[in-house]
Amino acid sequence: MTTVRRAALLLLAGFLLWGTAGQAQAAGYRYWSFWERGGDHWTYATEGPATARPADGAVQGFRFSVSEDSADATRPRGDADFGSICGKTPAREHRKRVALVLDFGTAADAPSGEGPPKSRTACAVVSPDATTAEALAAVAKPLRYDTNALLCAIAGYPRQGCGEQVAARPGGAKPATAPQKPAAADHGPSVGLLAGAGAVALLGVAAVWQARRRRDA
Repeated sequence: MTTVRRAALLLLAGFLLWGTAGQAQAAGYRYWSFWERGGDHWTYATEGPATARPADGAVQGFRFSVSEDSADATRPRGDADFGSICGKTPAREHRKRVALVLDFGTAADAPSGEGPPKSRTACAVVSPDATTAEALAAVAKPLRYDTNALLCAIAGYPRQGCGEQVAARPGGAKPATAPQKPAAADHGPSVGLLAGAGAVALLGVAAVWQARRRRDA
């Protein structure tokens, strides 16, 4: 085997190994996701609880889990609606009622040494201009936020941590982007970019080898 052909095979092998290592390092984030319920389905909220101002009769939910990104986030469980949560809470003048679903997740998603409390619902009665965060504070203290106003804990759970990166579960396939945070920092070129560069380099080596083969023929 010629030196050029050997170099081409080594380059290809190195690229394949790098790709495998990149998949092994895929990860997720452990955090509280924020949801809005419309009809019989949940939709990932487009803004944070500190700025969202739900109307009277709104149903909103929070789910604690490990997710790779907002598209992968796990929805709150259960079929609770406004009637079942706030039906026994009478309407009051100059106040609004917000139905909240608090899903503390599973033991698999819990931080080390902690277990999730039982999921529950609550009907928050707050001022008409109250935010979701204020409604949450009315029924699920203590809340905990980080310096970037990311919601870290509801009703004291979890005791520590806030949107931390964790190892991916078996079968995870893609790198994570932190939900409700700036995009994860780039620590190097993307897989696509390196794949393209590897392919170009490999083609270049093959071209050189072919040229030498024709010249020596």
